[in-house]
Amino acid sequence: MRAETATIPQARASVFEVPAWFWMACGIYALLLILGDRLLADPDTYWQIAVGRWILDHHALPSVDIYSFTKAGQPWVSSSWLAQVLFAKAYDLAGWTGPAALAAACGAAAFALLTAILCRAMPAVYASLIALAALVLTCGHLLARPHLLVMPIMIVWANGLMVASERREAPSFWLLPLIALWSNLHGGFLFGLVLAGAFALDAMWNAAPAQRLRLALRWAAFGIAALAACCVTPYGWGSILASLKILSLGELLRLITEWGPASFSQIDGFGLSILGLTGAALYYGVRLPLPRIALLLGLLHMALSHARNLELFALLLPLAVLTPVATQFGLRAAGAVRLRVVPAAILVAGLSAWTSVVAARRVISPPPVYSPAAAVDAMKAHQVKRVLNDLQFGGYLIWRQIPVFIDGRAELYGETFGVAFFRALQLEDVNGFLNLLKTHDIDAVMLDPTTPASKFLDHIGGWQRLYADERVVVHFRASS
Repeated sequence: MRAETATIPQARASVFEVPAWFWMACGIYALLLILGDRLLADPDTYWQIAVGRWILDHHALPSVDIYSFTKAGQPWVSSSWLAQVLFAKAYDLAGWTGPAALAAACGAAAFALLTAILCRAMPAVYASLIALAALVLTCGHLLARPHLLVMPIMIVWANGLMVASERREAPSFWLLPLIALWSNLHGGFLFGLVLAGAFALDAMWNAAPAQRLRLALRWAAFGIAALAACCVTPYGWGSILASLKILSLGELLRLITEWGPASFSQIDGFGLSILGLTGAALYYGVRLPLPRIALLLGLLHMALSHARNLELFALLLPLAVLTPVATQFGLRAAGAVRLRVVPAAILVAGLSAWTSVVAARRVISPPPVYSPAAAVDAMKAHQVKRVLNDLQFGGYLIWRQIPVFIDGRAELYGETFGVAFFRALQLEDVNGFLNLLKTHDIDAVMLDPTTPASKFLDHIGGWQRLYADERVVVHFRASS
């Protein structure tokens, strides 16, 4: 009897044994859903869902602009069409909780995958800490937008390339559906091709000289197939051209916050991570193969050049250095922990039920700063037709079915138009601002109170304030 009773606590403990990656998935999902409003803190979420709903309603994909009056009818490719449809369906099912829950689930899946990959080469505690550090670095860009839906795909893709390289073989062609899915979800799929090239060089470095030609041909074949897979979209080759167009916006990218370069005027998490990693590498004498050094420096350059690339640095850097660092310092994975069906099912059911309760109570919604409902109501009551809007209000205006002057689709408006717009609103070109009002027959101006042009309108004859609060000021043409 004593022996039997002694084994009962151990049996119960094993039943509730769950691997670190699963705890990571559940914990991050719960955390992100608790901060659901933060996931919706981006004006682009409005127009992303609006485009998805248009696609569902019309059973077609847009090929020209239908949301602005400045570029109406101009060619425009919605390279994130599938993500937009998924967000729209999620919104239809659960209101704003739907897109937030979808984004939270994809974010949780990405960090769970990172944890699982790291656990193969190091103890679960180390892997979890690294994944949490990556979460802290990327938290500023965890938003209900298409890029978040592809984060798990990117990690699986990168891991597949890395494993093939380290085994001195070409990647499996089973990875190709991933890059095809990526190309329908988000225009960043071009980075997937860049990763393939980087790991191809790594594979050549790892291979014996006699094997390099054959291996190079196999990687080249995979690269060509991956390029072809990127064209498996409703737009075909047009998806690649649209993505390249975004990267060619030049000066305009520096004016958009998320495309701007990193700043170290104040120490933040990114700055601390660079200082910490550099110090640790120098102190412990970390050694990496030349191709991995090139990949690391490339990720760092991307993060320094454009703030939105910080997530690539945070998620892919651990994978790039995993095997060399684990080998150099003798890290070993702990014993594998099998996922138990019963506790996993209980956790998933609990999170699903909680999500349903949140949706029913409608406690998640976009922040008011991007949702100027009262201002738009005032404009509609005044029957304004052509609104010169600040960039952050474009998404909400599209949501309210008001033609916009500009919104987050930078590739549609182009560098010349976008730069002139920013310079005009900052009054760097006062005549340019006045010309915008005249050329586009503007009858209302909707700006942030801190935008210089908003204060300027208070001193121009023929313009009066229609609405104002701490987030938005609307002027209308008094003679209209």
